This record gives sequence, structure tokens and C-alpha cells, in this order.
Amino acid sequence: MTRFDRYLFGLLLTLFGFFALVLVGVYWINRAVALFDQIIADGQSAGVFLELTALTLPNVIRVVLPVPAFAAAVYVAHRMIVESEMVVVQATGLSPARLIRPVALFGLVVALILSMLAHLLVPMSRAALAERRAEIAENITARFLVEGRFQHPARGVTVYIREITPTGELRGVFLSDNRRPEARTTYTAARALLVRAETGPKLVMFEGLAQTYDPATRRLGTTRFSDFTYDIAALIGQGRRNRVDPNQLSTATLLRADAAAQERTGKPRAVLRYEAHARFAQPLMGLVGPLVGFAAMLSGGFSRLGPWRQVGLAVVILVILQAVENLVADRALSDSAWLPAVYLTPFAGLAAAAALLAWAGRTRRRRRAAAAGTVPA
Repeated sequence: MTRFDRYLFGLLLTLFGFFALVLVGVYWINRAVALFDQIIADGQSAGVFLELTALTLPNVIRVVLPVPAFAAAVYVAHRMIVESEMVVVQATGLSPARLIRPVALFGLVVALILSMLAHLLVPMSRAALAERRAEIAENITARFLVEGRFQHPARGVTVYIREITPTGELRGVFLSDNRRPEARTTYTAARALLVRAETGPKLVMFEGLAQTYDPATRRLGTTRFSDFTYDIAALIGQGRRNRVDPNQLSTATLLRADAAAQERTGKPRAVLRYEAHARFAQPLMGLVGPLVGFAAMLSGGFSRLGPWRQVGLAVVILVILQAVENLVADRALSDSAWLPAVYLTPFAGLAAAAALLAWAGRTRRRRRAAAAGTVPA
């Protein structure tokens, strides 16, 4: 790298770090406030809150990072134009294609960071977050089981436990479920146990009676059971489901999208494969954003109002690219034949940056030719 390349690359990294810190902090705090209300309402400690917010940070960085990369490239180019640094370096003979070389290197660094987040850190953090939420949900459910007191874990549900032994056995259990108006069921059991399962905690009752009352017919049906399992986690809606989110799986698993992966996630093959290819395509926007922003700034001429038209052009191009990405995503999620189109947005962005550079080079040659024509023989 030449001295100028190192200078421009250092500016980009410095401003990128500043913008990323600010934007990630704002977005993270916004997400943390909603999480804080939920955690405090559930009676969890500040340590649990910090743990959960830390696990959400990799995904927040992945979502936000392309924006400060684009902003850094535009800001550096804007400052160089306003302070006439761009005029000086162009007067030394550096073409627009040569000027954008350190920007391309900077974009590759950002794309590499995004790739590491998309393929490694985000799936790991999302899986750990889901696991931790499931454990917290089980603890919340267990808090409703208090001896000698009528508890109402959900609307229409009443639980009473006469005694809880030191070994965790529940004795004298009464559970009334009136959530369904067409059938009201009351369970009584001599003893019960709270056990963990894949879908969340279960209440296993032994030596009991289930009484179901039908208001329409005014009939009461009774059933004696030796053992019966009741889904306690469903009462508060926070039990861990048997399904996993696709963003928790590895990229290799998503690319295979076999029957086992479809069973674990409950998603069709097209959705899983789209998630995998999106992990390759979206990090490329870390390269596209700076290239488009810097190339757009080079494409304009001098203006007394400043280079704001070029800034607007760069923003418009990114908005169009985002609209194309959303359109392609809708089609690819329903039809696997559209999966190659996932890469349309980054390659269209690279083509737009190349076109802007070509236009900037052509405009510069015209100016030099016009200036040469005014020089007297």
C-alpha cells in the first residue's frame, strides 16, 4: 500500500469504528429496553439481563454493520472534496479506479467480519439464547408451584398444592382448567412431579381424578387415572418448543436442508436453503456499500452547494438495491429455483459502482480535454 492508500484506509477504519459504535449502541439499547421490561416482569436478576443482551449483540452487529461502512466511505469522500484533498490527489494523476482501491480493501475487511458473524457467531449466539430462554421459562414455571396457596399462572387456570416435600414431590394437587368455555376440567391427584421434557416442563400427576363439565349438556364426566401428564409450560406461553429457528443451525446443515433439518425447524427446503445462501450474499453488502458510496461521490463535479447530490445518488442506489433484495427474498423463500437470484443484489451493486467509476473517469477526461483546448498554441 502506498502512503495515500494507508491514509485513506486509516480514515475509513477510524470513522467506521466510530459510526459502528454509535449505531450498534443505539440499536442495542433499543432492543435491550424491551428485553429489560420482560426480564424485570419475570423477576430475573440483572445478571440474567446482561447475559441475554450480550447474546443478542452478534446479531445486532450483523444487521447494523453495513450502514456505518457505507457512511464512513461517503463521509471520507465528502470531507476530501470539501477540503480540496480530492482535487490535489486527482491532479497528481490518480484515476477514480485507482482512488477506490483502498476503499475496496476496506470493504473486503467489512465483508469478512460480516461473514464471520453470519456463519459462526450469530448461529452460536442464537442457539445459546434459545437455550437460556428455555431454562428461564422452566424456572418461571416452577415459581408458580407454591404449597398452601392458590396460584393463577394463566387466565382461567388455578393451581393448588397442599405440600411440597424436600425431594420435590408434590402432594395434594388441585388443578382447574377453565380456558375452554365448552369444557371445564378439574384435576386432582394424590401426588405429582414436575419434570423436564424437550418441549418444556411437565406436571406428571399420579393416582388422580379428572372431572370434565360440559355447560351445554350440563353433564359431568369423570375419569380416574394412575398417571397423567399436564403441560405446565403452556400455561404461561414460555415453554421451549420442539422446533428450532433456522438461524440457529450451521450453514452446512442449512445447505443440505435434509428431512431431519426440515423436521427440526418445521420449515420447507426452500426456506432453509435461502437462509444458507443469504449468509453468503448479505456479507457482500459490506463491500458493495462503501464502493457505491465512494464511487457516487467521485461521479459529480464541483458545486457551490457541496457534493450533496452525489450523497443523495448513493442513498437512492442503496434503497433500490434493498428493494430488489426484498423482492428476491419473497420469491426465493417460496421457490428454490429463485435461489441464484439471492446474489443479484450484491452483483448489481458492484455493477453500479463500476458504472459510476466509468462515468467519473469519462467526465474527468472530458474536462482535461476541454482544458487542453483552451490553451493557446
